Amino acid sequence: MTPSGSPVVPLAMMLLLLWGAPWTYGRRSDVRIITDENWKELLEGEWMIEFYAPWCPACQNLQPEWENFAEWGEDLEVNVAKVDVTEQPGLSGRFIITALPTIYHCKDGEFRRYQGPRTKKDFINFISEKEWKSIEPVSSWFGPGSVLMSSMSALFQLSMWIRTCHNYFIEDLGLPVWGSYAVFALATLLSGLLLGLCMIFVADCLFPSKRRRPQPYPSKKLLPESSQPLQKVEEEQEDDEDVSEEEAGSKEGTNKDFAQNAIRQRSVGPSLATDKS
Repeated sequence: MTPSGSPVVPLAMMLLLLWGAPWTYGRRSDVRIITDENWKELLEGEWMIEFYAPWCPACQNLQPEWENFAEWGEDLEVNVAKVDVTEQPGLSGRFIITALPTIYHCKDGEFRRYQGPRTKKDFINFISEKEWKSIEPVSSWFGPGSVLMSSMSALFQLSMWIRTCHNYFIEDLGLPVWGSYAVFALATLLSGLLLGLCMIFVADCLFPSKRRRPQPYPSKKLLPESSQPLQKVEEEQEDDEDVSEEEAGSKEGTNKDFAQNAIRQRSVGPSLATDKS
């Protein structure tokens, strides 16, 4: 007979509670976590992805429905996932998340934005009845795998890095706000100078400058057709100069003849006077 103060019963109850706890409170969630490292898994198969933030009230209200919907993922042959935009700013920029929560459907790399009711039943009908076919997919230019969205993701990551550095300067190093801004301004100037020098160096390597050689004076025999009118004008000017010289010479000749005739008349006049006397 077991005494009333025996610890066997409490130990048995404790073991039962510990054995049942994983099934009630510690059950593994069927929702997969997507990060910058494994987001390319979305390009294969069928997915439903939720973008959320822990501080968002609408996201908090959606979580129970999303967890219940994830339990049907295996039966519907769909993967249910979620992305914390506060931890993954690159994915927030890659998918252009402007409102929370945002839900996307993906089928073999084609992304469609879900804008229907947010209940488990509606999610199940959306997959089972293939309602996603009536939604136009996102253009390949704005797809998460495009060059444009990859650049957008890098910008979002850079902005988060700048914000982290700003908080580090202010909180950990104790710099004033204007001091943090001055550091970023100086870094921007230096990076701009380095980038400009690199661009000039690359441009000189790809397109080296050519030195101009002095062009020889073209000879008259090898004048191009475009210079023929100029040559004709010069020849006409030379002819005019020759004509003017001839006219001047003829005028000088007439003047000399006139002078000689005048001298002769003067010489003849006195002789006639002597003859008459």
